[in-house]
Amino acid sequence: MNRLDSSIKWIMLAAGIVTCTTFAATIAPQAALSAMFGTHLTEPLADLIVRSWGLLVFLMGALLIYGAFNEPSRRLCIITVGASKIGFVLLIIMFGKQYLETLWTTVLFDSMVVIVLGVYLSAGSKKAAGPVA
Repeated sequence: MNRLDSSIKWIMLAAGIVTCTTFAATIAPQAALSAMFGTHLTEPLADLIVRSWGLLVFLMGALLIYGAFNEPSRRLCIITVGASKIGFVLLIIMFGKQYLETLWTTVLFDSMVVIVLGVYLSAGSKKAAGPVA
């Protein structure tokens, strides 16, 4: 677990940078929809929602980057981003199975990030609790 402790900053930084790429959806929502979901939405409201979604996911990436460099805030950043990524994966699995073919890399990436960050948090909790008598 020592190796994960020493690498978590860089893992969070890399995951944060990749997550921040959704900022492109705020600038070019139709291109992002096409690339990620293989579809286009024509309603003006859909355009606004995709831009908002892109910004919110970007902020989760920025939170990972912030947590990577600010150790006292790291746990809260991980929990917040983890909840967001778990929510996205569950929503895709429950309601967006038709998009899994185009989103499988995103679902896999988010799942891996959640697992690694969850292991890090779990190990930290065990370390903080001390040895069991």
